[in-house]
Amino acid sequence: MGKVTISTLDRMKAAGEKFVCITAYDATFARLVNEAGAETILVGDSLGMVLQGHDSTIPVTVDDMAYHTACVARAGGDALVIADLPFMSYDRLETALDSATALMQAGAQMVKLEGGVWLSDTISALVERGIPVCAHLGLTPQSVNAFGGFKVQGRTPKEAKSILADAVEIQDAGAAVLVLECVPAPLAADISSKLDIPVIGIGAGAGTDAQVLVLHDLLGLSPRVPRFVRNFMTDGASVQGALAAFVAAVKASEFPAEDHTYA
Repeated sequence: MGKVTISTLDRMKAAGEKFVCITAYDATFARLVNEAGAETILVGDSLGMVLQGHDSTIPVTVDDMAYHTACVARAGGDALVIADLPFMSYDRLETALDSATALMQAGAQMVKLEGGVWLSDTISALVERGIPVCAHLGLTPQSVNAFGGFKVQGRTPKEAKSILADAVEIQDAGAAVLVLECVPAPLAADISSKLDIPVIGIGAGAGTDAQVLVLHDLLGLSPRVPRFVRNFMTDGASVQGALAAFVAAVKASEFPAEDHTYA
């Protein structure tokens, strides 16, 4: 495949070719994700729930993220490594620059942050300094308390219009990739078609340019299984087989199916 870059993802979107993102938090799983052919790896702050046992991502720190990003980066491979900026690590521009620097120096090739138009100046400043940005809209887990729980976003016309406007603004600010989480499939497809940048979906239907799942979810290891998750261990006799099955299903547009999406 060769080393995946932002240009690779742009070319895949232009060609209508799906790409794959899988979370990983250590060198062993990062190596397996690379071998399965996923184009991108997300070192997610979901590690707070998956690895640390918290009930949200909020307790995760920059030091936590830098440690796990370094572990993933040491695995090598061709996949583009994206790392989450954790809760309140980008509330001010100076803080965002410091946090992003720590993750990039740990081995990330892009940082991801959650939020809408209010982040435009921060995104622009990061990009101007050579730090690629992945934005995240819809259900943003760091705002779970403000949402009143893990709830689908964008179901009303007003919410859908706001998310679309945020997506356009974020693209204009310089974001290279957008993640849409838990939004109705028609809204995600509409946003994906209107943006020039690649859109990665999770619980957002099949109309996005890529799909991402948390590693432990797709391996059937998580006690809480959201609607958008499919256990790929039933498709393979091994972890390697499950990862390969997920990659193949995304690329063949067989995942997500209708029962993994929200109307």
